[in-house]
Amino acid sequence: MASVPSLASSVNQRVADALASALPDAGASDPLLRRSDRADFQANGILALAKKAKANPRELATTVVEGIDTGDLIKEIEVSGPGFLNITITDRAIIETLAGRAADDRLGVPLAAQPGTTVIDYAQPNVAKEMHVGHLRSAVIGAAMVEILEFTGEKVVRRHHIGDWGTQFGMLIQYLLEHPHELDHTSGEDADGAEVSGEEAMSNLNRLYKASRGLFDSDEEFKTRARARVVELQAGEPETLALWQRFVDESKIYFYSVFNKLDMDIQDPDVIGESGYNDMLVETCKLLEESGVAVRSNGALCVFFDDVKGPDGNPTPLIVQKSDGGFGYAATDLSAIRDRVGELGATTLLYVVDARQSLHFKMVFETARRAGWLNEDTKAVQLAFGTVLGKDGKPFKTREGETVRLVDLLDEAVDRATAVVREKAEKIGLTEAEIVENGKYVGIGAVKYADLSTSAARDYKFDLDQMVSLTGDTSVYLQYAYARIGSILRKAAETGDRKPAAHPELELAPAERALGLHLDQFGELLAEAAADHAPHKVAAYLYQLSSLFATFYEQCPVVKPEPELVVGENRLFLCDLTARTLTKGMSLLGIRTPEKL
Repeated sequence: MASVPSLASSVNQRVADALASALPDAGASDPLLRRSDRADFQANGILALAKKAKANPRELATTVVEGIDTGDLIKEIEVSGPGFLNITITDRAIIETLAGRAADDRLGVPLAAQPGTTVIDYAQPNVAKEMHVGHLRSAVIGAAMVEILEFTGEKVVRRHHIGDWGTQFGMLIQYLLEHPHELDHTSGEDADGAEVSGEEAMSNLNRLYKASRGLFDSDEEFKTRARARVVELQAGEPETLALWQRFVDESKIYFYSVFNKLDMDIQDPDVIGESGYNDMLVETCKLLEESGVAVRSNGALCVFFDDVKGPDGNPTPLIVQKSDGGFGYAATDLSAIRDRVGELGATTLLYVVDARQSLHFKMVFETARRAGWLNEDTKAVQLAFGTVLGKDGKPFKTREGETVRLVDLLDEAVDRATAVVREKAEKIGLTEAEIVENGKYVGIGAVKYADLSTSAARDYKFDLDQMVSLTGDTSVYLQYAYARIGSILRKAAETGDRKPAAHPELELAPAERALGLHLDQFGELLAEAAADHAPHKVAAYLYQLSSLFATFYEQCPVVKPEPELVVGENRLFLCDLTARTLTKGMSLLGIRTPEKL
């Protein structure tokens, strides 16, 4: 692996060295380098430095320019306005830097200088309940952050905090005890030994839930027995626990089938539900009370905050233990923090959770800080996400006003995408198997990209017609760009007289320079997306890359009409590196790139 310094970092260092030479008493100075539409880069840091040193900014800028070592890197530097530096890179530097990236499997992207351990809490379905559209964002955003963080060198521990505990299990378990044949197969197989599908598993659970709920609401004696069963569950009574485990196992069959549709890899050891922290709850409460972080209020164990008040103006506490001795979400979440910091060695706890839970997590994190479980070396962050909306701008519902089942949404996306792929299949020679496979990749990619191309904090409209469009900011547009580059490279290989090769001696056309400079930003972009927990920045980068490639392809002939041999090879080199960058970036978002589309 060979880390390749970006052009921006190389230029930044040379300008910083010249600044230090011009103002030796100022210490290390940031040139504030950024991309510019006036040149390749603009350095804006001289103005603030001049003000601090009580110097004329244009004169200081001129002095700095005289001290910059341009070498083969910088073609031209212009002092502009009150002291900006407009900097143009040499064509040779662009191609040589890109050649270094192309020679590395990681595209020259460096690993983080000081990687830590991030425990990421995402994709949190509930046992015995169907996954709906509200579960989409946590799964998709979380999976992308896992890939991005791991690629930048972070150690990532996945945690799927499933809802597998609570009073509803008393109702379900009691019903199953009284109707033992209702779930009459071992987990994963039906009565005849055939494998049970995710849909069948959820159908079984739905039937049980509705039947038990109906009895719970209509039969007071059953309700009493169900509530007593909750106590047995919490006490760890063996038969009750065994039946609870059957519900969990049945639900996992369903969960994994949905995640498989989403093209996501969920491993069983990563699924640690609420029940996984039961043994820690009493100790968590004891530690909080003994340290004075939590206090008793009307029998409940509470943590109070000066800035959290209810509508009546009175403080609204975080309730860790209820007055009847029961434990709420706060106790479980605080125990999970203790486990993730103490046992897993987390330096960052990342929670991909709905923005509507922000106050809860703010209070939990602050409580953990007061208790000393979070500190300067370990931080907790909520990657809060907004709501999926329908075309009408309201929360996404069915026509009947019910929550949209996630499997229905994904199946429809694949059906729409398959129809789009089928329209072009004959022209590019796809087999029926390839049509089906590409339809799946395009449909699921469309759903993921629509989510990931929007800042997580924002709501977004779910519009399948737009998502599977070949034009605009869609995954299909990016997938099509990748497939088109593949076609170009295959055609070039068929002629046999040229192959992708970097030629630093060539003068670059404007579209070649724009594409090359953008390709060079990939590593810096990924570092920024990882630090900010912002996968939408990767999506924006890839869309711009595809757009720049489209302009390049339109303005710069690659194979026909025949450019000069070395020019063609250089352009094929740019094509190849663009394709590799696209497919790597898309894979970090969990989206596949079909070879033909």
